[in-house]
Amino acid sequence: MKQIGYLLLIVVVLFSCQKEKKETKVTIPEVVEEKKAPPVIKEFGYVLDNFNVVKDTIRPGDSFGAIMDTHGISRTKVFEITNKIKDTFNVARIMAGKPYMLLKSKDTTEKAQVFVYQNNKIDYTVIDFRDSIIAKKRKKPVKLVEKTASGIINSSLMQTFDDLDLNFLVAYNMADIYAWTIDFTRLQAGDRFKIIYVEKFIDDTIPAGVDQIKASYFEHINKPIYAFRFKDDSITGGVDYFDEEANNLRRAFLTAPVKFSRISSRYNLRRRIKYYGNKIRPHRGTDFAAPIGTPILATADGIVTKSERRGGNGKYVKIRHNATYDTQYLHMSRQAVKVGEFVRQGDVIGYIGMTGNTGGPHVCYRFWKNGKEVDPFKQDLPASKPLSDSLRPKFFTFIEPIKATLDSIQFKPQEIL
Repeated sequence: MKQIGYLLLIVVVLFSCQKEKKETKVTIPEVVEEKKAPPVIKEFGYVLDNFNVVKDTIRPGDSFGAIMDTHGISRTKVFEITNKIKDTFNVARIMAGKPYMLLKSKDTTEKAQVFVYQNNKIDYTVIDFRDSIIAKKRKKPVKLVEKTASGIINSSLMQTFDDLDLNFLVAYNMADIYAWTIDFTRLQAGDRFKIIYVEKFIDDTIPAGVDQIKASYFEHINKPIYAFRFKDDSITGGVDYFDEEANNLRRAFLTAPVKFSRISSRYNLRRRIKYYGNKIRPHRGTDFAAPIGTPILATADGIVTKSERRGGNGKYVKIRHNATYDTQYLHMSRQAVKVGEFVRQGDVIGYIGMTGNTGGPHVCYRFWKNGKEVDPFKQDLPASKPLSDSLRPKFFTFIEPIKATLDSIQFKPQEIL
């Protein structure tokens, strides 16, 4: 029995050895991770890795020449650059607060080669003076995104937009649309709105302003007013806003030359002033109080007939609208238009100030009819040109799906008072 056991043991050992010989060792190749090239960073059309990059902001008192001098560009070269590009870019108009970028060579000289001035979030100007001197106006790629919103007024339009975290520029644009039909200084709690608008974005995420309001609905003191943006080639500018019955929302004159302001003094021919011993001193204008620097708007289309400073009027602008109407805007900090310029309703013509005889920052708005100063709030002012009969069928077809979308926007339960 012992011999049989030994034989079995020998067989097992021999079998194991044969198995070990047959097994093949598998060698796993070492995985070598490829090094990825760093991403190429481009901005304003330039590969930034090819330059030493300086990013800064125009400071008060800065000039193009001073900035160039700081970075080693001679006065002779600055003069050559400014003279060469003057038809494309006026370097004297660079503004404090605007960002700029300077691209410099990567060698030991660090010579300035390209200057990029950002006019706004979208528009920028490139001045390339590496070899020849070239200036170009360019735009960043912009993505348009359609959005909807709704809200219920508790205090003011701006406060409601702030509470809802909505772009305040939409509120300004909406105020423009309804400037002739709604007094936004007298909104009521419970007034509400719905809106379809298009917002602009840079690099898909950076807000760059509002492109347009397509349509809106505003319910003021239980009265609903629709507004639809529609192209009408018969009017200046090509587009306007009309209600659901094709009535133009715009009138010939705005109700106020300043947005979101308050009337501090009305037209009053029997006004007594304590400062002058309570004597009657007629006030032939309407005062709109607002902070210094607030834009003043032309209340209607017209030609600038005066833009000057004179006596108690201070700095002022006067506009001739037609053979019947003129308007005047007093006490500006500065004017934004010159005599002979054509301005369209809503254009900025100056800024609130305290020049001339005034006790606080405001614009005194004066209104002439047939050469006589009158109270604009007591005039039956004409409406804008209505939509032509030939365009009405096209208009109604155009607004049908937009109105359906607008009507389907719901007010959130937590917004309802």
